[in-house]
Amino acid sequence: MAEQVRIYTASAITINRLAQLLEEQNIPSIIKNNQESGRLAGFGTTAESVELYILDTDVEKAQKVVDVFKSVNNI
Repeated sequence: MAEQVRIYTASAITINRLAQLLEEQNIPSIIKNNQESGRLAGFGTTAESVELYILDTDVEKAQKVVDVFKSVNNI
């Protein structure tokens, strides 16, 4: 059975763009926004606390997308 693995952590804007790029390559992802969860619960977190998860079976294909994204955006 496939499991979810964290592939990237960054700001919400960065994670949303990366999730969109993965979706274009037919790689489903899940966004875990700790910043928003903390705000709703009444405590704060850092701005860089949004995590992007994918299935462990897609890691190799997704890593290529992440690497291109990072190089194009000088991250």
